Amino acid sequence: MPLDPFFAERLRVHRRYLFDQALGSMRKRLWALWSFGRTSVPAPEKGADAAKAKKQKKPLSPRERHRRAALAWDRTELRTVGTPGPDVRITEHEVAVPHRPPVRVRIYHPDGDARVPAVLAFYGGAFRIGGIDYPTTDAAYRRRAADAGVAIAAVDYALAPEHRYPVQVEQAYAALEWLFAHAFELGIDPDRIGVAGVSAGANLATALTLANRDRGAYPVRLQVLEVPVVDLTGAHLDLRATRALGIPRFIVARELRSVARTYLPSKGRAREPYASPLRAASHEGLPPAVILTAEYDPLRGDGDAYGAALRAAGVDASVVRYQGVTHDTAIFTGVLPAARRWHDDVVTALRRLHA
Repeated sequence: MPLDPFFAERLRVHRRYLFDQALGSMRKRLWALWSFGRTSVPAPEKGADAAKAKKQKKPLSPRERHRRAALAWDRTELRTVGTPGPDVRITEHEVAVPHRPPVRVRIYHPDGDARVPAVLAFYGGAFRIGGIDYPTTDAAYRRRAADAGVAIAAVDYALAPEHRYPVQVEQAYAALEWLFAHAFELGIDPDRIGVAGVSAGANLATALTLANRDRGAYPVRLQVLEVPVVDLTGAHLDLRATRALGIPRFIVARELRSVARTYLPSKGRAREPYASPLRAASHEGLPPAVILTAEYDPLRGDGDAYGAALRAAGVDASVVRYQGVTHDTAIFTGVLPAARRWHDDVVTALRRLHA
């Protein structure tokens, strides 16, 4: 199906960004080769100049600037093409993680006094940007909690490269243990808890189901996975999706390598099942899954392959591909019918926890 016209201008901007990124990386490499052995050391500052330099504010790193820009972009997206979330009751919690940094969990409570189902949710952002305070993420959790009648326990896991795998997986497992241990005081039914995730967050959600099966076997009832990345080796990327958009194969592969390099301590660990859940030796005993993918997203291959692996292991799993749309479709509920349908389908999946 042709790409939805809504994405035409966005595609042009995105292509230019990707090409600029690739060109910038090439320039840096060429400059490093040319300047090898030529680097000069600046003369030390003296007197008043040195004191003034110490007082000056430390400039932001490229990564900090990128995160600030991403947050500003997300704020604009909610205002121009998104849908604000309703007012719901929110509670904030800090969960201790053995030998790792603690993790913040925010619970979005639906209306009512009865115990409700809950889903432990993980945001997307390539492991290196994003968070539960991002406006579109917060709005989506609010809408889903209100519409599905399910408490959303959003996990603000640590970002890479400051914290690398498996820190995020351990934080996810600690959050799951905490949610089950405190379910009654939180107004949650411990017999009706699921997990959910978007993109990199879906990677963590799937890794969590494996860790839970291997360690504690808490009764996780459902996994809802949106545009999941479940193989960080890149073996299941479907590059036909981006070739149709005029984005060369090498640029897409470069982006995935960059994500994996940022998240993983070493390249070889991409084959570990908690890093690439699709590569687990067995998928038996995992929760039923609802998987949503997009036609113009190379990660559609990951979603298809993971759904097939679950079904081969006897797990109830469905995979739905949305035609004519891209990886971040769910954001655009204010202007795109497919995004509103996406929200409705996620809500329907979450309502399965009421059964």
